[in-house]
Amino acid sequence: MKSTVETLSPTRVRLAIEVPFVELEPSLRKAYREIGSQVQVPGFRRGKVPTAVIDQRVGRGTVLNEAVQEAIPQNILAAVREHDLKTLGRPEVEITEFNDGDSLNFTAEVDVRPEITLPDPATVEVTVDELQIDESEIDEQVKSLRERFATLKTVERAAAEGDFVQIDLNATVDGEDVPGGSASNISHEVGSKQLLPGLDEAVVGLAAGDSTTFTTQLVGGDFAGRDADVAVTVRTVKEKELPELNDEFAQMASEFDTIEELRGDLRERVTRGKRVEQIYAARDKALEQLVAAAEVPAPEGVVREEVESRKAAMVDQLERIGASMEEYLSAEDKTEEQIDAELTEAATEGVKIQLLLDTLADAEDVQVSDDEFGHEIVHRAQRAGMAPQQYYDQLVRSGAAAAVFGDVRRGKALASVMERIKIKDAAGNEVTLDALRAENEAEHNHEH
Repeated sequence: MKSTVETLSPTRVRLAIEVPFVELEPSLRKAYREIGSQVQVPGFRRGKVPTAVIDQRVGRGTVLNEAVQEAIPQNILAAVREHDLKTLGRPEVEITEFNDGDSLNFTAEVDVRPEITLPDPATVEVTVDELQIDESEIDEQVKSLRERFATLKTVERAAAEGDFVQIDLNATVDGEDVPGGSASNISHEVGSKQLLPGLDEAVVGLAAGDSTTFTTQLVGGDFAGRDADVAVTVRTVKEKELPELNDEFAQMASEFDTIEELRGDLRERVTRGKRVEQIYAARDKALEQLVAAAEVPAPEGVVREEVESRKAAMVDQLERIGASMEEYLSAEDKTEEQIDAELTEAATEGVKIQLLLDTLADAEDVQVSDDEFGHEIVHRAQRAGMAPQQYYDQLVRSGAAAAVFGDVRRGKALASVMERIKIKDAAGNEVTLDALRAENEAEHNHEH
């Protein structure tokens, strides 16, 4: 094999590769073996069909094509090693010349990792918003804690917003029962908009034993898009009673003796959360500065692949909630071009950051231990609701284990950047990483 490399841009090269016919022989033999094991020819045992008969049956061209498809990736890999290229994404291949018995000539255009000159992270200074906590935020936390300890008490009056009702429902379309359209004795919070559109409005003002009907548009099933008449009967009306805000409540809802101590603890939690947010904001600003200072170019092919995969994930998510891209676009009042532009911008930024961190990891020879890799696998498996081994096997099968390894390595490179940059808030106070360390520590302990 002979190969030459031509630089098209800082992030893309074109390899021109020539493979003599004699070097295609192993791939050709393999192609005959594979095709021979699939064709049935009377008078010959499967897998024992002579090459001349295969040529006659499926055509020499088919066999050659199969051999070439196998030989191309192997030769690209060899050329990449020979020229010591750091390739990214999938190559675009074009066969320039190939005749039976002659050498195979083809080109492969592929994105490569650009040469990046790294600025010293210690020269990076970022400013984040000042930490401010409003008492109303603590009130919110107390309120949601009270909600958790609320009790329901049956009342002899009509239902109002915020009450809980036990109801029976039955939906019909043109007098015909809707399959799966009836339910009895279900609990519903009035005003929560959790069930059918129109239900909350219909139930307000009904007391136990009262019934009414309302019209709603069905979203799923055989009658999707049609109007259904829904009969609703209220069985009971219950009022939500919140516990009184006193020291007794603090003792019941927490490990604290007084409401003041409980508020103090909630204030600490909110503060911790905001400190972590500050660090994340600093991280984003620092990466933005480093990418700009290093003038990191974005490889078009990799960005294109990233946009495709992000768009596919978006369509998947929409399908899971029973919506389509068209519905999403009209709800957001955006065109597909706008979505593509947004995805391209986000993907470009993401790819540039990855390249920067990869270069940094190489420059500092960042290593990933088995323990660190395993920890990430466990973490991702938990999020996916799978057993770690099962998750890992699936990663290996799909060929994505290397990508996860790369993520862990980039994460370590990013952590070393964060240790060195200077972070201040708008008032000039220094911001440390202590909150993040505490958070990571807590998460680590939680997993073990």
